[in-house]
Amino acid sequence: MLNVKTMHKIPVTVITGFLGAGKTTLVRNLLQNNQGRRIAVLVNEFGEVGIDGDLLRSCQVCDEPEDNNSNIIELTNGCLCCTVQEEFYPTMQELLQRRDKIDHLLIETSGLALPKPLIQAFRWQDIRHAATVDGVVTVVDCKALADGTIVGDLAALEAQRQADPNLEHETPIEELFEDQLACADLVLLTKTDLIDAATLARITTWLKQEVPSGVKIIPCKAGEIDPNLLLGFNAAVEDNLASRPSHHDHEEEHDHDDDINSVELTCNSTFEPKQLIQQLQNLVQEEEIYRIKGFVNVAHKPMRLVLQGVGNRFDTFYDRMWSKEETRQTRLVFIGRNLNKDKIEFSLGLNTVANPR
Repeated sequence: MLNVKTMHKIPVTVITGFLGAGKTTLVRNLLQNNQGRRIAVLVNEFGEVGIDGDLLRSCQVCDEPEDNNSNIIELTNGCLCCTVQEEFYPTMQELLQRRDKIDHLLIETSGLALPKPLIQAFRWQDIRHAATVDGVVTVVDCKALADGTIVGDLAALEAQRQADPNLEHETPIEELFEDQLACADLVLLTKTDLIDAATLARITTWLKQEVPSGVKIIPCKAGEIDPNLLLGFNAAVEDNLASRPSHHDHEEEHDHDDDINSVELTCNSTFEPKQLIQQLQNLVQEEEIYRIKGFVNVAHKPMRLVLQGVGNRFDTFYDRMWSKEETRQTRLVFIGRNLNKDKIEFSLGLNTVANPR
């Protein structure tokens, strides 16, 4: 008999908005008032105070208390829409392995992230079967709009832009803001206590002209809002992106498509680290590979070697002793485009006959 629960897709809420708008405060409150939901969090913001792992202790995401911090995952290698292949994809793969312990996933994006490239990643074959974008919540700084700007601290935003070496777009903040609004299922107005009622009414009226028809605009003080208003849109946003226009619709979709796949290689062979890295570097030159990670069985070494590769850069370290109960094996996972297992095995000398596509 099938386990019905594991067949359900994990609902994902994408929380977007500029640095300082109040996204992290909103997430904190959701975690504190989870109403029994087991919530995992992906954080991709720079410059804000991180979410305190202690807040997860009552969220029941993990069976063991010491595991609680593992449910907040910080992606620190740059703007999520620009590093989605290198960072988001493998992280989602790991989360989906724990899907029986997750009721909902929150993704707090960078204030510089374009919403649609991230959502398009949920169309990938290895993700779409297990997760769906339940809804997009855009957090708007009401006080900034009242002061005639979009961002409360423009200097901080520009510093964030300069500090991100992976940022691939120089989108004007006005266009970013319009894209955030156009993709929203709900708009939350923060810092409403800092403006008067007339100003709030004026801003709300203006925003109604900027968002898609039917999208609600709700004031939110200090991130406090009923979770039932934020979760459970059932929008399947990834299947309905045509109705959410973007300034970047005419551009290439960051190469996010169903050709992205992963290959897992497990073998009993031993490897010499320097030689293996050279083989992998050669392979990266021939194939479109975004990430390589796993464990290596090194001959005459009592410890397991951890290997991680991004592009042509590889890092290795020995993490622990091989235990007597486990089989010493090399296990590597390759993430890239149109990867073929036979070709990878052939390049590493594990298969004498390559079977190219």
